[in-house]
Amino acid sequence: MSDQNHEHEHPRQDDRTTPEPPTGPHAVPGAHQAPSPRPASEPRPAPAPRPTAAPGGSFRKELPDEVPASASASTEGEAPPERLGSDLSGRQRLVKGLWPPRITRAQLIVALLLFGLGFGLAVQVASNSEGDSALRGARQEDLVRILDELDDRTERLEDEKQGLEEQRDELENSSDQAEEARRQTLERERQLGILAGTAAAQGPGITLVIEDPKGMVESNMLLDAVQELRAAGAEAIQVNGVRVVAGTYLSDSGDGVSVDGNKITAPYRFKVIGKPQDLEPALNIPGGVVQTLEKEQATASVERSAKIVVDALRPARQPDYARSSSQ
Repeated sequence: MSDQNHEHEHPRQDDRTTPEPPTGPHAVPGAHQAPSPRPASEPRPAPAPRPTAAPGGSFRKELPDEVPASASASTEGEAPPERLGSDLSGRQRLVKGLWPPRITRAQLIVALLLFGLGFGLAVQVASNSEGDSALRGARQEDLVRILDELDDRTERLEDEKQGLEEQRDELENSSDQAEEARRQTLERERQLGILAGTAAAQGPGITLVIEDPKGMVESNMLLDAVQELRAAGAEAIQVNGVRVVAGTYLSDSGDGVSVDGNKITAPYRFKVIGKPQDLEPALNIPGGVVQTLEKEQATASVERSAKIVVDALRPARQPDYARSSSQ
């Protein structure tokens, strides 16, 4: 009896019978309907999910939970913050990191120092460019002439060096060293007299005439001419009857120029003794004396000559304190 009761309490799966379709208000329509016969050739559809019994003895289908439309739309339309950061390009991330700027005091000081350094370098480059602008815009013929002038200066210095070495050798090898020393002393005195302006001189050279019809020539322009001639190897210079020496000074004086306190007026005539092949190109270099005078509406003419006489003299001055070291 117990066995039978046990079997009734736990019937086997195979012995279970299909419950009768419920009737009444809780019945689920179409839950258990007899299937219509199918042809043997038609494939069997997949079995539908087994309905579960609802509380109270009724059956219903399990449906997924409904998701609110607003929540799903917001989820699809908005990307998470991590993805927004990854979608930015490299340039956008750089701009975002640099702006707004966060400048510290140390960074401001470094920026000011770098600005000052850059400004100084720019000024230096500009000044160097202005200094070289004359030669940079010169023609090829002018550059060749300047190089020839430099070569002539070098050759002249070499000749002077060789002459001094010959004088030294003559003094060392001469049988009468006293007489040879006296002769060289007199020769040296004549040379120093020419340079000091106490002795007249003659030799090849040039004549420079500056016409100034509008009175635009100033003392600094004549001083540039004197310095350019000296650099080219001029040994004696005379301007309108005034001897130019190492201590000569020029200044403006009304409608003329004062040379060592002697007033001279246009036209200004320079008599220069030296090598003409060096003196004339020195005045005609790009940006030189002739071009500067032409900008001031003055004219300059240069004439070579085989014999130039410089006869203006300066009085010899006895030094007050300096004495010869050989005495």
